[in-house]
Amino acid sequence: MSHADFTASLPMLIVSVTAVLLMLSIAIRRSHMAAAAISLIGLFVALASLPFASSVVPRQVTAFFIFDSYSLIYVAILLLATAFVFLLGYDYLDRRKEHREEFYLLVLLATTGAMVLVASRNFASFFLGLELLSVALYTLIAYARTERAVEAGIKYLILAASSSSILLFGLALIYSGSGTMELSQFTAMTHSTRQASSLLFLAGLALTLTGVGFKLAVVPFHLWTPDVYEGAPLPVTTFIATISKGGMFALLLRWFHSEVGGLAGAPGLVLSIIAIASMLTGNLLALRQTNVKRILAYSSIAHMGYLLVALLAGGVLGASAATYYLAAYMVTILGAFGTMTVLSGTRWEAASLDSFRGLFWQRPLVAATFTTMLLSLAGIPLTAGFLGKFYVLIAGASQSRWVLLFTLVVSSTIGLFYYLRIIVVMYSQPAEHIAAGDPGTLPLSIPAALALAALTGLVFLLGVYPALLWNVIVEATHNLG
Repeated sequence: MSHADFTASLPMLIVSVTAVLLMLSIAIRRSHMAAAAISLIGLFVALASLPFASSVVPRQVTAFFIFDSYSLIYVAILLLATAFVFLLGYDYLDRRKEHREEFYLLVLLATTGAMVLVASRNFASFFLGLELLSVALYTLIAYARTERAVEAGIKYLILAASSSSILLFGLALIYSGSGTMELSQFTAMTHSTRQASSLLFLAGLALTLTGVGFKLAVVPFHLWTPDVYEGAPLPVTTFIATISKGGMFALLLRWFHSEVGGLAGAPGLVLSIIAIASMLTGNLLALRQTNVKRILAYSSIAHMGYLLVALLAGGVLGASAATYYLAAYMVTILGAFGTMTVLSGTRWEAASLDSFRGLFWQRPLVAATFTTMLLSLAGIPLTAGFLGKFYVLIAGASQSRWVLLFTLVVSSTIGLFYYLRIIVVMYSQPAEHIAAGDPGTLPLSIPAALALAALTGLVFLLGVYPALLWNVIVEATHNLG
């Protein structure tokens, strides 16, 4: 490995080294504060190394990785999101006293897996990154060791292992038909009419999409999502909804990105059907839920459908719109789950709708933060979610994807109902007797308060001044492929 290769790989190497140092630290002496500090320092050092890495990109490192401006911007997003998960989850873990340090180790390993995904240019590195991410998630989901968490962990283990097997078989079929494991060759074949009509290629592509669809939790591979979201501890749910899905979608965007005319043919038709089904099913099923974690789980299915609209549109605008939407969604969902995390007590989580009844009259700033996040998820103007949807609509309109756009508008209108339902509950009158340990009585630590304030500020900043991030994203996705 040359000096330039080492420099380009620095962010990924630093996070990996941080995980090793943390493991040694836990072996010597257990300390929750030390584990959190080591993890956060490692993440910020990795972030600080990004300018050095950007000075030598684009660069292919071995046959497995491509470090370019596209992969680096996603690495930055993943690192920042992981830092917020740590800041918001610290108090939650501190209240639980048992085996808190391993949480940071597992999250760092999973984040490394997500970073491998966004830099992959080969089937082998893709699969290794996916497994590194998935194996850490198996443990994280059952981390609380409650009956519901263990059930969710086992369910995710069985389904994820099955989907990985299907995905691996699909990759083998594609390799058998094409003789290459290069991602760029796969992308060219996807857009080639001759290759796209090959039965072997189509079978491999269908199986691969099944595995990818499971990780993204799009319809019809979404059945695990509400149960796992509900059963997993809130910091883990936050991680699954942001870093896990973000890494997978970044890879999917690199795979299926089309410079001209958007994604067409059989892959385009299949993904269009999945997008429409995800937008409608996610929003319609969320209407009947009374648990906020399940509402946001079904909501995430719909948001993955919105992202697929931008992916199908293709071109520089499609890739940029998808990246901006994903960044806005991650900021928003971090704030939403973060609010629920800081309101959770020692033995229970603030997840049912009744947990938020009258919250505004007890904790007005926290209620205002949660309201901002819900309005952004609904796509209300002046928030990041609104501009994210606006860019997706513009990208879809530029390629005349009218059916997809019509579905997006209709399903977004449906989604508005259940977001407003939560807001109405928060601003209703509280119960007459407030017991100790209710969400309105828990103290809010300084790191969590600063994290929520930063996320709220970002939601408004991305909603009123998009050029700050948009120009960087357009430059990064200009030569995607």
